[in-house]
Amino acid sequence: MHPNPVRESDRLARDPDGADEVDVIVVGIGAAGCAAALSAHAAGADVVVLEKTGPAEAGGNTRVSGGAWFHHDDPDGAADYLRALCGDRPVPEPVVHAWAAGTREVTSWIESLGARVLPNGSYTAEYPELDGSDCYGGYRSVDGVLGDGRLFGALTRALDERDIEVRYDTPAVELTTDPATGAVTGVVTAAGRRITARGGVVLATGGFEGDPELVRTHLGLHDVPVWGSTAATGDGLRMAEQVGADLWHMDNMMTVNGIARPGSRHGFFAMFLYSRGYVWVDENGRRFVDECVPSGHGQALIDGRYELHPKQPMHVVFDERTRAAGPISPDAEVMAVGWNVLMDGYRWSADNSAEIAAGWIHRADTLAELAGRIGVDPATLTATVDQYNRACSAGRDDLFGRAPATLTPVTAPPFYAYQSAPVLAWTNGGPRRDQHARVLSRSGAAIDGLYAAGTVSSTYSWAKDGGFHIADAIVFGRIAGAHAADRVR
Repeated sequence: MHPNPVRESDRLARDPDGADEVDVIVVGIGAAGCAAALSAHAAGADVVVLEKTGPAEAGGNTRVSGGAWFHHDDPDGAADYLRALCGDRPVPEPVVHAWAAGTREVTSWIESLGARVLPNGSYTAEYPELDGSDCYGGYRSVDGVLGDGRLFGALTRALDERDIEVRYDTPAVELTTDPATGAVTGVVTAAGRRITARGGVVLATGGFEGDPELVRTHLGLHDVPVWGSTAATGDGLRMAEQVGADLWHMDNMMTVNGIARPGSRHGFFAMFLYSRGYVWVDENGRRFVDECVPSGHGQALIDGRYELHPKQPMHVVFDERTRAAGPISPDAEVMAVGWNVLMDGYRWSADNSAEIAAGWIHRADTLAELAGRIGVDPATLTATVDQYNRACSAGRDDLFGRAPATLTPVTAPPFYAYQSAPVLAWTNGGPRRDQHARVLSRSGAAIDGLYAAGTVSSTYSWAKDGGFHIADAIVFGRIAGAHAADRVR
């Protein structure tokens, strides 16, 4: 996307001992990083963006996301909605107000960059029962198209047009600080180069879903595939912690029912758009939840409370009718999102036969035989599916209350199953920040010169709606870039 990328190795070859000094350093080139760089530049600052990957993989989850943001014209209503979504995990009121005011301006700001913005589909609030949900004005996206990297393309074109320097293959590994005041003064790259920032450093490095150890520690998930970029390995989180940053909502995330090819760290959405003839069973072969419970971007209303969903490994069991009804995972023509679809160009077979032949999905003539292949007790799995089928015949699921319209039986052999770990779409927690996007220390004081935006430090303490993450990244990226530039003055 940048036609003439700058690489750290090239700079070191030209000037191995040179010292760099700029006004604002932005670490990461997703939506938050681009917004920070563009806003700092608009405020008159000299900006450099450091990106750990090369141009072919840069952009993090922004590049493979739907690239849409939610639109509204009601900051008061949006503030009410955010408070309700946070539930018993409130975020500070100044942050709520900054978010509510800023998300109103995302559409006009993207348009100011020269992009054409149009409504995208007929999306409505995912939590319509919550206060403030009537503020939700649907999705907006570049050209009115979901995904396909269009937002990332628009943002990086804006960087190019302003001659904002982006250094690829340049991981930042450490923050430098003033020994007298503790203020952040710059970064050290993996190559050992020190870059000084007169105004500040903006961490826009994404979440930590690509780091298995952090995922195990904070989310309790083991060896899960990720939906987006595996470059999101908690770099910003670690650097902020090293200078005393406090953390917030580290256990929040979004997971999806998904499937990964053996040996791959990237997973596919499994959406079952063409049939509801499936059940989820645990390691013992028993159903454990309403598989079709209405859910938002990470949470579902289960037993009267919004819970992470899905949040445990499971086997997804279905039959021949569901196999033949259509692809489990949508391709780019249906939903142009996800690493496997956009970056690797994988096209799921129309009848799932290729994935079955490849061994991603187990096949067996009977449920008992299938149970043996997935490692559960044959009698238990058979009894579980029989009980579910009786619920389908009765039109009532007494175990979990699955809606009658979704009760499609699993009766036609052969039978199929795959394991969902589940797939981790993104994390939400990271260094705590205030309404100015300043990172806060464990004492609650702002760490001068250090900012965070995007999923390295998401606003969302619990539930979140569609288009919220892109909106949040842009709002606090813009705030961070402008505030850091103002420190120079």
